[in-house]
Amino acid sequence: MTECNQEVFSFAAHFSRRVEAGFTAGEVTSDGGALLLREVENKIHLLDRLPACFSDGRSPWFTLHQLPEMLSQRIYGLALGYEDLNDHEQLRRDPLFGVLSGKRELDEPLAGKSTLNRLELVGRSGRYHKIGYWPDAIDRLLVDLYIESQAAMPERIVLDLDATDIPLYGHQPERFFHGYYDSYCYLPLYIFAGDQLLCARLRPADRDAASGAVEEVERIVRQLRARWPEVKIVVRADSGFCREALMAWCEKQENKVDYVFGLARNQRLAGIIGKQMHEAYLLHQFTGKAARVFTEFQYRTHKSWSRARRVVAKAEYLEKGQNPRFVVTSLTAEQWTAKNLYEKFYCARGEMENRIKEQMCLIADRLSLDEMRGNQLRLYFSALAYTLVEALRRLGLKGTEWAEAQVDTIRRKLFKIGAVVRTSVRRVVLQMSSAYPWKDLYAAAFHALRC
Repeated sequence: MTECNQEVFSFAAHFSRRVEAGFTAGEVTSDGGALLLREVENKIHLLDRLPACFSDGRSPWFTLHQLPEMLSQRIYGLALGYEDLNDHEQLRRDPLFGVLSGKRELDEPLAGKSTLNRLELVGRSGRYHKIGYWPDAIDRLLVDLYIESQAAMPERIVLDLDATDIPLYGHQPERFFHGYYDSYCYLPLYIFAGDQLLCARLRPADRDAASGAVEEVERIVRQLRARWPEVKIVVRADSGFCREALMAWCEKQENKVDYVFGLARNQRLAGIIGKQMHEAYLLHQFTGKAARVFTEFQYRTHKSWSRARRVVAKAEYLEKGQNPRFVVTSLTAEQWTAKNLYEKFYCARGEMENRIKEQMCLIADRLSLDEMRGNQLRLYFSALAYTLVEALRRLGLKGTEWAEAQVDTIRRKLFKIGAVVRTSVRRVVLQMSSAYPWKDLYAAAFHALRC
């Protein structure tokens, strides 16, 4: 029988040329562009510091795959779109993955699926208890990476908070049927500063969207203020986070944190802006277009708020009818007029929706383990993979046409480059496809990262 890797396959003729194919090219990778991620790591040193967030109780005498190598392998795999641990049964023999993961002996394979699986089965008894991690340390690392990315103290830091649903299809612990999302799900909390991720906290769905938000914001603000004591911080979120506990914490004199939260509509609020809504209706009737009228007032709920607060209202009339919107804020009218506060500041939080979608591109929704601590670790891995790709976008692609590209676009167009891998004693050479259409952009990203 002919060996498959030596066999040549002949296909139907194309015009006057015969077409042949065979598995004879040697070591070939489809992820040639991933070397840019290694350059990003050399700039931000994320993976260099990540092992310090873990404990490794394995005997060094019997350990074949070191923890830094395993963590790098897992996170680079997520960044490149390999969602299953089964994929690593083939990737472990890819010399490019060996280079990315920092393996010294490229002839030896990386960790297989079973070894990587033990990495995620943290906190268990019996044979899988050797490796653990400290969530507080990973949380600090995410914020440290943001602080280090700033050349000077920012004029203002806006912390965007949001929760999202991650559907569950098995019998994971603490699963809960959420009526709004119409499924069993988890409800993780995400906090971003611009495009940079500062918090990815896994939570069950049987609680309020703002549950734990005060603790997470307090932790992040404390770390930011330790570096920049006088920095201005604003917390921004939708009506799911408009809670007395969070607003009261921001208003404390020792915290000095401003906020802008969406405010759920009710009959009392609708009555307050009745005049403005009528004005918007008349303007809509006159122009035939959507009409907006902005106003503001002091407002206090009868039961839940401890004080009156500034509320900005948008009285809007559309073809389909009334569309009022409200936000509550600690920012003054001198700082932000009602119209600008809503249109230019509050509505800008919509960009966070895109950032959360990018987490799903990095497999943040594969939380299928049977214990919460392991699922939280998977969420961290996706967050760290996002941090690597975001740093590439911020440091390497700034000023290019892909400066605001989504993670999956960067993966498909910049990482997935076919390349022949040739290894020798002293070096590894990648011969990338000459037909790759974005050579100039790749070169620009490489030189930007080397600066």
